[in-house]
Order: sequence, then structure tokens, then C-alpha cells
Amino acid sequence: MPLIKIQNTGKQGAWALWFISEKEDELISPLEKPESTLLHATKRLEWLAGRKLIQQLIEHLGFEYQGIIKDEFGKPFLKNLPHHISLSHSFPYVAVQIDLNNEIGIDLEQPKPKLLTIAHRILAPSELTDAGSDVVKHCVYWCAKETMYKVYGKKGLFFLDQLRIEPFTLKNAGDIVGEINAPENPRQLTMTYLIQPDYVLVHTKP
Repeated sequence: MPLIKIQNTGKQGAWALWFISEKEDELISPLEKPESTLLHATKRLEWLAGRKLIQQLIEHLGFEYQGIIKDEFGKPFLKNLPHHISLSHSFPYVAVQIDLNNEIGIDLEQPKPKLLTIAHRILAPSELTDAGSDVVKHCVYWCAKETMYKVYGKKGLFFLDQLRIEPFTLKNAGDIVGEINAPENPRQLTMTYLIQPDYVLVHTKP
């Protein structure tokens, strides 16, 4: 599995990106077997590669990987480690983030014209105006909202009006500010985005 990047974000925080080149039998281990609901071969590869990458990132930070469990909302947590984690994949890429002290989120997507057709269900009017017809900027908005949804970690948030992004000037990389308008725990987040020719990546900034 070719490692593209590991970026430390603190003493016990980092994010990483991999390119999947293996076959499924190269990724299966006694510790990690695909969930039975994953019937599509690509989805199984993404699942397995995500676990392998989490393991590599944890070992990079000097800890032992013992697997992943999920809570009742489907949010992943590490077994026997207190760190927060987040995973994302868009074949053939997989991205993960880890941090000891902060709730985090990471999202990876490939800019596609479909984002323009569903934008009215995802973006508020001011966000639609800011994104215009730029597919890449729409992808940054989408990734940022997915990132915030992962930070929130529960079901029931509406992307349109409960996850909001401040207008920003699109660059190859930069910071953006978002707000989670959840009744029980509203908060503001700073996120970092990175644009590459075939993907967009957004992650929380500790």
C-alpha cells in the first residue's frame, strides 16, 4: 500500500493518505475482516485499507493497534486507546486522522459534476452563491460539511441549515471556518483543505 503522506498535527495527532494498489487477500488480517454488509469488492478494499492505514498511523505515533469498535451512531473508536479517529475513502484513496485531545473529522472526495446537481440540497443560498459553478469549490464545501458531520458523531443533522461554511477564496490549500448548529452542542470549527488534481481533502485543524 503506497503511503502518500503522513502529516503530524501535534504530539499525538496526525493525518495520513494512502493509494490502494493491493488485492483484497493482501489486506485481510486476523484482526480485521470486512463487515458482512460490504458486498461490493471496492467497498471491501476501502474498508480494509482504512484499517491498515489507521494501524500504520497509530504505530507511527508509537502505540499498539488493537482494532476499531463503533458506537450506536456508527462512529469509530479505537480499542483500548483514548485517541479520536476519523476515516474517509474515495477509491483508490483512503485518508485517516487521529488526535488525542480533540474531536476530529476528515473527508476525501473526487470532484464530479454530480455535486452541482445535488448542491441545492446541501448548500445554503449564500454557500451556493459563493461556490458558483466551480466543481472543485463545491467539492471543498461538501468535504467540509462531511467533516463537521463526523465531528458531531450523531445522526439527524441537516447539511443545508445546520452545517454552515463561511465564504472563502479558493486556493490550492487553505483554512476554512464552519459552524455546527446543533441544539445541544453548537460549535465553530477551523478546517484545512488540500486540492490535488484528482481529489479534495478536508480535515479538522486541532
